Amino acid sequence: MEGDTFSGLGNSAQIDAKIMHTFQKSFVQVQNIFDRNRVLINEINQNHESKVPDNLSRNVGLIRELNNNIRRVVDLYSDLSSNFRKSMDSSEGDSSGALRLDSTGTHKRNRPG
Repeated sequence: MEGDTFSGLGNSAQIDAKIMHTFQKSFVQVQNIFDRNRVLINEINQNHESKVPDNLSRNVGLIRELNNNIRRVVDLYSDLSSNFRKSMDSSEGDSSGALRLDSTGTHKRNRPG
């Protein structure tokens, strides 16, 4: 019986590690996009201030890339939210006392029976 308890804890720890790895990977991707956007915004500003027609036309493509990057960040955060919700839903069956959301979005605490 004691082995069952520890094996359950091991699975939970493995799931938590996997979730944390997924979150970390997504946050690194988001940070990389933010870094690229900073470079794009600086270049767009320089091109705008130069008032050189070729630089201004280049801004069209740069702004397009910036907008696409923003969409990617929104998608990454949406995926993170969805993954977090799934992980919370999958932990509903445990008896660890962890908080979870019920179908109405209210926090409920799993209590050992």
